[in-house]
Amino acid sequence: MPSFKIYRGAALPSGLILGRKTIRAMGVSVDNVRGLTLALSSSIFIGTSFIVKKKGLKKAGATGVRAGSGGFSYLYEPLWWVGMATMIIGEAANFAAYAFAPAILVTPLGALSIIVSAVLAHFTLKEKLHVFGVLGCNLCVVGSTTIVLHAPKERDIESVKEVWYLATEPGFLVYTCLVVVLVAVLIVRLVPRYGQTHMIVYVGICSLMGSLTVMSVKALSIALRLTIQG
Repeated sequence: MPSFKIYRGAALPSGLILGRKTIRAMGVSVDNVRGLTLALSSSIFIGTSFIVKKKGLKKAGATGVRAGSGGFSYLYEPLWWVGMATMIIGEAANFAAYAFAPAILVTPLGALSIIVSAVLAHFTLKEKLHVFGVLGCNLCVVGSTTIVLHAPKERDIESVKEVWYLATEPGFLVYTCLVVVLVAVLIVRLVPRYGQTHMIVYVGICSLMGSLTVMSVKALSIALRLTIQG
C-alpha cells in the first residue's frame, strides 16, 4: 500500500520528488512548462507595456504636440521608453517560449495580454470596461484554456537540417503560396472597397500572415536553441 503526503492540498505519493521529477511524473514536459511560463510572463509584460506607453503619450501630449497630430514629443518622455522596454522584454520572452513549447500552446496565450491591458486600463486609465469587454475577456480565457488543454503533442526536432527539410516540404510550400496570394487579393481588391467599413478584412490579413510568421518564429527559435546546444 503506497503512502501519500499532502502537498498544497493534494495527496501525492511519498516517493514523488517535487520539482522536475514531479513535473515528469505528472506527464508534463519540462520544456512545455518553461515555454508556458515564458508565454505567460510575455503576456503580462506586453499587456503592461500598452498601458505604460499610453500614459507616456498622454503626458507628452499635455505639454507638446500629440502623437496623433504628428508630434514626436513622446520620444522625450521617459515613461514612454519604459513602456517600450517592457514590450521588448515581453516579445523576447515570447520568442524564447517558442523554443520550448509548441506553437499551439504559446500563440493562444498571447491573447492574455489583451486581458492584462483591459484590466489595467480600467483601474489606471479610468477606461470603463463594459459588458462586451468583460465578455470578450472571458472568451479569450476560455478559448486559450481550451486550446492549451487539448493541444496535440509536438514533434521533436533534433537538428537544424530537419527544420529546413520541413520548411521545404511540398505541402508547406503550397500553403505558403496560397496564403501569399490570398493576402495580396485582400490588400489589392478588398481593402480599398471594404477596408473602412469591414474590420474582418484586416483581421483576415493579420490572421493569414500570422499563420506564416508564427511558424517562422517557431522554426528560428528552435534552430537557435539547437545551434546553442551544439
